Amino acid sequence: MVDIITLTPNPAVDLSTSIDRVTPIMKLRCSTQKRDPGGGGVNVARVVQRLRGDVEAILPVGGCTGQLLRRLLNDEFVQNRIIDIEAETREDFSVSELSTAQQYRFVLPGLPLRESEWRACLDALAATAPRPKFVVGSGSLPPGVPNDFYAQAAEIARQLRAKFVLDTAGAPLAAALEYGVYLIKPNLREMCELAGAALTDQGDWIAAARQYIAAGKVEVVALSLGHIGAILVTRDQTLRAQPLPISPVSAVGAGDSFLGAMIFGLAKGDNLVDAFRLGAAAGAAALINEGTELCRPADVDRLCAQVVIAAV
Repeated sequence: MVDIITLTPNPAVDLSTSIDRVTPIMKLRCSTQKRDPGGGGVNVARVVQRLRGDVEAILPVGGCTGQLLRRLLNDEFVQNRIIDIEAETREDFSVSELSTAQQYRFVLPGLPLRESEWRACLDALAATAPRPKFVVGSGSLPPGVPNDFYAQAAEIARQLRAKFVLDTAGAPLAAALEYGVYLIKPNLREMCELAGAALTDQGDWIAAARQYIAAGKVEVVALSLGHIGAILVTRDQTLRAQPLPISPVSAVGAGDSFLGAMIFGLAKGDNLVDAFRLGAAAGAAALINEGTELCRPADVDRLCAQVVIAAV
């Protein structure tokens, strides 16, 4: 039985490289490039697989880039169900500027999906047997996919008697919350956008999360705060994970690492506090690796013992 299914409607091949300095007009001679499978749910599945969890990724792929993505997933032994599509799978790329330790991230749009193609993704989810414990929808929606795509996925998860977890933003997030989900993992910008207000301090962040919990739209809000840690809010408790003393190298995939490790912990029976601790450690572990490497299990184990969680 697969414990966790991830759903990624807009996957990508992520390319990363580095250069001493980014300057306009001139040819920029970069270091050796690295390619990794990407997209929110794909990264979550990669993290769960690294932590030796039971996971399967559902995603559409097309064209030459799609074939590369398929191979990269297989190289990492990530179990997957591929939906073949006509459009070419997109690419993203990031460039680390060595002289300043800054990172430039370029996220390209996906090409449109046909209705038959995005519906095939939902049909694949509905055909999952035996039922999983969690379904994780993550990432943006490509053109052609309706804003209620994740709401439809949440309904399928309910029929499977699985808990639906969502990491997206904007109208797709709002639509899914109108249906109701188990857990969301916004960052602060996404939470402000959802609330339609500038949330300026911890009290505002918590109040916004509790608003959605009280309305029955979500049970758990895991708010990632980047370099200042993370907050977990439920109906009965609010916890804050303090930031770890690390030197960030790359921000790519930190949120996906956080979510993947947290859901891995819940799927194996951890309580919310321990799963939150594991997620905070994995998010920090991703920050210390280059490009789109995500977190490494040894770093997660090491950092997990250093995570300080306090009630708010």
